[in-house]
Amino acid sequence: MTDQQPQQPENVTPPAPHPGQPQPPQYQAPQPGQPQPPQYQTPYPGQGQYQASYPQMSQQPPAPNQGQNYPQQKSKLVAGLLGIFLGGLGIHRFYLGYTLIGIIQIVVTIVLSSLGLGFLALWGLVEGIMILAGAASFRHDAKNLPLRD
Repeated sequence: MTDQQPQQPENVTPPAPHPGQPQPPQYQAPQPGQPQPPQYQTPYPGQGQYQASYPQMSQQPPAPNQGQNYPQQKSKLVAGLLGIFLGGLGIHRFYLGYTLIGIIQIVVTIVLSSLGLGFLALWGLVEGIMILAGAASFRHDAKNLPLRD
């Protein structure tokens, strides 16, 4: 048995496409004696079957909470503990983004400590407790984002 391809008539024209429809690609049967294009196969079974389901890198949205456009919420627990343990230095205020108040707390604590009134550094301890208790003035950070629990 020999593998013979059915002979196609030479002067047959394909039907004309309807207006507005794309024209199907035209293929020519290989002529005897002409070199045939190489046939490519995938080197591994099933290699190409999943490639279309993965999005391109340029199509993926940016990950949340990265960069300047996605500010992160500050933790209420961290802010409260910083206020309790380092509140006299205003570290909790720096953490929440209130830089000016943090600097004022550092200066006031240093000045009062040099005058022998260091016990007034309890100001930070009280604020730390207020943060943990959820007082109205400590529910948001400097960017007006709510503190996360």
